[in-house]
Amino acid sequence: MSLQSLVVCADERIVRVLRRVLSELEIDVHHCAGAEFAIRKLTRSRFQAVIVDYADEKVAAQVLRSARSSPGNKSAVTIGILDAQQPVRTAFDQGAHFVLYKPISMERAKSSFRAARALMKRERRRNARVPIEIPVTVTSDRDQGTMHTVTLDLGEGGIAVRLSHRIGSVRGVKVAFTLPGTGFRVESAAEVAWESAHRQTGIRFKDISPDAAYEIKAWLAQHTPDIEPDDPPAKCNLTDLSVGGCYLEMSAPFPVRTVVTLSMQAGASEFRAQGIVRVMHPEIGMGVEFTRKTAHQRDKVEAFIHELASGRGVLPDLLVEPEGLLYEHEATAEKPDSSDDLLLNLFRRYELTSVEFRAELVKQRGSHDESAMQV
Repeated sequence: MSLQSLVVCADERIVRVLRRVLSELEIDVHHCAGAEFAIRKLTRSRFQAVIVDYADEKVAAQVLRSARSSPGNKSAVTIGILDAQQPVRTAFDQGAHFVLYKPISMERAKSSFRAARALMKRERRRNARVPIEIPVTVTSDRDQGTMHTVTLDLGEGGIAVRLSHRIGSVRGVKVAFTLPGTGFRVESAAEVAWESAHRQTGIRFKDISPDAAYEIKAWLAQHTPDIEPDDPPAKCNLTDLSVGGCYLEMSAPFPVRTVVTLSMQAGASEFRAQGIVRVMHPEIGMGVEFTRKTAHQRDKVEAFIHELASGRGVLPDLLVEPEGLLYEHEATAEKPDSSDDLLLNLFRRYELTSVEFRAELVKQRGSHDESAMQV
């Protein structure tokens, strides 16, 4: 099943460039010149991307608002096309994930749309569910003991099970099961996502380890052959690192609130971490906050920093891949931890322009230590 995009633009020159780029990336194009027909399409069809020209800001805002309110398109990746003098914050505040600046060149458009395509694929795959019965133990914090049952289906974000009675607790749940054919034991904190009248319960994973998330994703990829495989991870340059997060330079960074997996290696030190994009500067880079605050991960990051600071000339090798966007209700509930981490605090200064941000980053580098360093 090919990826589908909706392009809302009245400029035929721009549309021609987009058709060529998207065709090379195997993304189908549905073109609308105006808002009325585009909004009608959004109510009747499903798209993985919605691309709008900001030549008319009211039209662009109306289309993006309609995409967010459409049940079938609320997880679509959205791209705004701006004039160079238009503030990027306008498009981001209205829901755009990526921006392209006019005049649009083929190479810059390809770079941006490769990142968008990777996210489009992940959004489609992470919503896939595989019907399967796996023995699972479910533990609730309400002194209900350990319940033994089987899954009804499995997805990247959680499982569905049938229980003898309602758990009643939204949070404070733990699940454990073994992935068939792998021997890998998944143990994760969880929460109840929904309960039906037929004793079916949806359980969402919470704070799952990067290794467990990786194993589940790999298992699902083998068992959903009808869904196009993910794009390979993207290479990027690690410029700044602390125990709480990092800044990555790349030509096509992922949007704010994208969940990403980072694979880092330097000499004998390597680890996999999951994080959330907190700040993004188009065509420059992005700041990622690590989401797991465990002592084990902190030790891994500190060992990595120590390896880089050892003076042996070790260069870091880093790959990043998107895991999906936080939905609006998740982004509202999810708040960054208060921290004395200078790098993380810089990520939260949303009022800074990209130039001001990079100037502040340079200032921090002037006083770095082994817990927050320039790479």
